[in-house]
Amino acid sequence: MLDFQYYSPTRVVFGRNAVKELGGLLKDRKKVLLHYGGGSVKKNGVFDAVVEQLKAAEIDYVELGGVAPNPKIGLIREGVKICKEQGVDFILAVGGGSVIDSAKAIALGAKIDFDVWRLYETKERIDGALPLGSVLTIAAAGSELSNGTVVTNPEGGLKRDYGADYLRPEFAIMNPEYTFTVSKYQTACGTVDILMHTFERYFTHTPDVDLTDELAEGLCRAVIRAGRKAVENGNDYEARATLMWAGSISHNDLTGLGRRGDWATHQIEHELSGQYDRVSHGAGLAVIFPAWCRYVWKEEPERFVRFAEKIWGVDTKGMTQEEAVFAGIECCENYFRSLGMPVRLSEMDIDDTHLHEMAVKGTYFGKRTLGGFKVLDEADIEAIYRIALK
Repeated sequence: MLDFQYYSPTRVVFGRNAVKELGGLLKDRKKVLLHYGGGSVKKNGVFDAVVEQLKAAEIDYVELGGVAPNPKIGLIREGVKICKEQGVDFILAVGGGSVIDSAKAIALGAKIDFDVWRLYETKERIDGALPLGSVLTIAAAGSELSNGTVVTNPEGGLKRDYGADYLRPEFAIMNPEYTFTVSKYQTACGTVDILMHTFERYFTHTPDVDLTDELAEGLCRAVIRAGRKAVENGNDYEARATLMWAGSISHNDLTGLGRRGDWATHQIEHELSGQYDRVSHGAGLAVIFPAWCRYVWKEEPERFVRFAEKIWGVDTKGMTQEEAVFAGIECCENYFRSLGMPVRLSEMDIDDTHLHEMAVKGTYFGKRTLGGFKVLDEADIEAIYRIALK
């Protein structure tokens, strides 16, 4: 086990009446930027519930809606301008991962006198950001407890990330009922993303991490069951609750302590959904991950056998090592398919036109490699895209 520091300062308020705590959590704030997505929170009553609490606590606020999946730098720049001009001292994200990531980017931009995209493009570092909190409406990204943010610049189709512990939200209000209206497709996308946040940490060469492995495996088994139930019945409170809490702890690094993770699948998918904005992040991960597995498994077959046995329940007795490896990969792929997810690029009407271009972008035009389980260069990334093609 490697040395580590664990920092997860976000206050979690979980349950059916969680939003009633909002006024108290914001009692010392002067003006809040209320940031949200395309309007679903206004249709399902979440927005009204939040505003009711703000008004009851006499907290001034200004709105900025319109966050799209794969949040765009243009709206983020607009939010930065609002914060600076109106003296905003706190950002409240009401939505899922895209909204929270957008809020984090605005929080960064409000503290600098240059364009916020530079932080994502060059990884220039700053010392802090505006404080923020969230009212979660989609179980998926885990951004409500994480230190990271991912945004898209449509110019060049670039999708980039930035991470710092000061971006961890002060609080996360989590009512599973707020996810009842999430579609089957987006529920499936969220389930895949939650699993992948742990899979990325699970595939490691670090020895003697049995406790972290057991935590990761237990979380994944629970998510697999709950994801299936929530897709079948969107009003299943217990399934929704499991997904909501699992999404948070899958990405606050609890399932990655003491070891080095991989993260190549996420980075490869970022280029995919950066190039094709119509691709949902979870759907892209469902396509890329099995292809990554098939490309890298020989680096440590034993880890893939454990993946098959402990997470997917494969009885590997009588199988060769390679058979066991591929049985686990196929179980994972079949599960994604059972949720209604694509598992090939061709299923999303994507051909080989931009595969090389995406591979080049994935290396930041030759400036980096990807992955820790197997280090991937431009040729490796393109090979994975091609495995995922058909």
